[in-house]
Order: sequence, then structure tokens, then C-alpha cells
Amino acid sequence: MSHPRIVIGVDSSTQATKALAVDIDTGRILGTGRAAHTVSTGTARESGPDRWWDAYCEAVAATGHAARAHAVAVAAQQHGLVTLDSSGKPVRPALLWNDVRSAPQARAMIERFGAEWLAARIGSVPTASFTATKWAWLRANEPRNADRTVAVRLPHDYLTERLTGAAVTDRGDASGTGWWNADGYDREILDHIALDPAALPTVLRPGAHAGVTRSDGPTPAGIAVAAGTGDNMAAALGLGLEPGVPVLSLGTSGTAYTVARTRPNDPTGVVAGFADATGRWLPLACTLNCTRAVDHVAGLLNRSREDVESGGSVTVLPYFDGERTPDLPAATGSIHGMRHDTTAGQLLQAAYDGAVFSLLTALDRVLICDGDTMDPSLPLLVIGGGAQGIAWQNTVRRLSGRPLILPATAEVVAMGAAAQAASLLTGERADAVARRWRTRHGTTLDPLPRDTATVERLSATLRASGALLAPDRYQVHTATARMPE
Repeated sequence: MSHPRIVIGVDSSTQATKALAVDIDTGRILGTGRAAHTVSTGTARESGPDRWWDAYCEAVAATGHAARAHAVAVAAQQHGLVTLDSSGKPVRPALLWNDVRSAPQARAMIERFGAEWLAARIGSVPTASFTATKWAWLRANEPRNADRTVAVRLPHDYLTERLTGAAVTDRGDASGTGWWNADGYDREILDHIALDPAALPTVLRPGAHAGVTRSDGPTPAGIAVAAGTGDNMAAALGLGLEPGVPVLSLGTSGTAYTVARTRPNDPTGVVAGFADATGRWLPLACTLNCTRAVDHVAGLLNRSREDVESGGSVTVLPYFDGERTPDLPAATGSIHGMRHDTTAGQLLQAAYDGAVFSLLTALDRVLICDGDTMDPSLPLLVIGGGAQGIAWQNTVRRLSGRPLILPATAEVVAMGAAAQAASLLTGERADAVARRWRTRHGTTLDPLPRDTATVERLSATLRASGALLAPDRYQVHTATARMPE
């Protein structure tokens, strides 16, 4: 019996690296590996790139198939700012996507260029998550570190370069920087943030080789390495996503997205007009506070994640790390409507409601970015760590009124990277590989009646909380203050 041809797909996420060894012909997962990262706490959200490489090596080796791999690809968390010195070593820990200290720099970019110009030029209105704002923050607050930096990379770029020695990226991940547009790197924006384009990697075309592995990793030297991409783009690949199919990803952050035929242009900033990894587009809305926020509330209440109760009037806006959608980087969490008879289970359920409400509010806008009318009966593909939680599933069903599909493939980001690696060997498009592997098949859950009362209560609470959630945007005595649209 012949041995299967094996590829390895890697997901270097915020908290850990996960690796899958996959049979090219069948899509069967032959082995898995995982290794944790270290992330700072407090206002800063930073992580050491050297630890990502160690975690990569540990996770890939743990699959048990590293020595037999024919190709590999890396997907990783978007937006992170990796700064390298002249010897290729990190100048400082990477600023991660959920580090919102660069909110003033994001506002400065919008004031300089205008939201409509930015949306038309780069497809997105940058927030504090975007790499361009993080570089501007570094230049303003740590000028010596900025001066020492000769190369700027994203997390997936850094790992691909450690694997191959090639300074490359892909259009999907590059589209989340704030300095890339459909024609390449944007010199006007780079000039504004004082970043030399010579410090940036080459953007590869979809489906391209990045190079071959060197001898210092867990796989054999000389095997093919795909271009890789950002985690959201890899998840779309891993699901074999077609235009108009809606996805909710429930992880540390929450995302709502679909694949689009044309580039999004949303000057409100709710939808980021990312590129995907195939040559199309990936309109996406992201929240900073999803599963981690709910777990935090559960921990404070000393309850399990599933220990929720219905009823009551309490509302939770779980913006514990600031928030990206809505764009409230300085916000803190808030509780409204709590009474003496409010139970711990009701408070926990309200945290779920607040997190899911933020995602579903953005989903309508995501789905119309390609000119399509949203079909309310169309199932939501739900992925990420929260997708297997009963409380998460029921909350999404209740607040959306939609059926859910829970793909059997849990690690869709790593599976998307594996599909990229396989495409190097088969000549197929990566999303076609995933469809051949039937990665989207799984469990279907029927819809629940839509809980419009809770949705309306959350909407009203958000509108009324403007001065508390964004004090820098409101005058205390201004009676006409409103939440931004």
C-alpha cells in the first residue's frame, strides 16, 4: 500500500500555534500539534516573535508527520507589527492586533486623509488594529526602536521568512496593514507614517511559491513553502468559501465575513475591505471582545461557560479591551439594568448576548458589500473555539433567527494553510482543494425564533452609553451627543 502524500498547514494565532498534517488526496487529518504563545496583559498586547518560531517547531513536530511532509504553509494572526534589525532579530516584542494604544494615530490618519479617501484607496478605514497605525505609534513613542528597524513584517511574513529566508507576503495579509492597495504599496500613506517601502516584503500573487524550507526547522530541507496568508483569509480558504456565504468566527476576537467579487468600500469603517488569498475580496467586520470576554465574566462569577439562565433585564456591553466594531478603542465594559433579582446565570447570558450582538450588527453590512441582498434564511457558517459551545450556538441562533452550520473541521485556519500547501503540488486553486476535501460539511442546527426584544434592548443601551464608552468624543454637557454611526 502506498503512503499518502502529506502537507502541513499551520495556524499561528494570538494564543497558540496549531498544526495539521493532512493527506493531500483525501483531506484526512493524520496528525495534530499545538504549542502555546506568551502574550502580555494590561494595556499593551505584545508577544515575542522568537516564541512563535519555537511554537511552530513544537507544533509541527507534534503532528508526527513532519519528516514526511511534501509542502507546508503558514497562516497567522493579522495586523501584528514585527520589527527586525539589521541581523534579522526582533527589535522589540511584536505589537498584536488587539493592542489599541495606536488609537490616536488611527484618528490622525483619518483626519489627514479622510474616511472616504481611505476606504476608496485601501478598502478600509484604519483603526488601532491596523499595522500602519502601530508603526506610527512606534515612531512617535519609541523612536530609537523605529530607527533600529530595517525590516517590517506581519506575523505570517516573519514565520515564512524564518522557514525560507525569503522576504515575502501575500495580498490577503498585506491588505490588513493600511499601506497596501490593489496596485501595491501606497507611497502616500507610507510617507505619512514615515515608513520606507524598502523595509517591506514582496507581495506574491495568489497560489505562488514562497520558497523552500531551510535546514533549521522540523521538516526536511528543500520542501515547498506556499505564500501563506492572514488567519481570516486562511479560514475562508479552509471552508472553500464562495461569494455571499456568511461566516461568523467565535474566537478571542469575533469576525463576520464573506467572499466578495468586488472590493468593498465602506467609509463608516464598520467593514474592512480585505483582499482574500485567491484574487477576490474578503469584506470583514471584527470585534475585539468575543470568547475571552465571556470567559472573563464566567470566571468572575465562578460559573462554567454553559451555566447561563434566561430572563431578566440586565444588558452587558463587554468591551473590556476597548472595541473595534463599533470603533471604541478607549471603551470599557458596562453593565446596565441589573436588579436585586438578577441572577449570575442571567448576567453571564447577557455577556454572551452583548458579544454576539456586536457581530450580528456588522453582518448585514458585510453581506451587502458585494451588492447582494441578505437572505435571512441562509445558514451561518460558525467556526472558531466558541462554535462548539452550546451557549454560543443558542445565542447566535436566538439573536439571528438563522440556522447554523458547524463544520466538522475545527481548525479551519490551519486547514486553509494546508490547502495552500497542497495546491502547490496539485495545481488546483486552494479553495478548490478545500471543497474537494469537503471541509465545510458538518452539523446543521435549526433556527430559533428571533429574540427581537433583546436585540432592541442592546441597541438602545449602546445608543444611550455614548459618553461613557467614548468620553474623548463627547462633551459632558452636550445634550445632543450620539454614538457614531
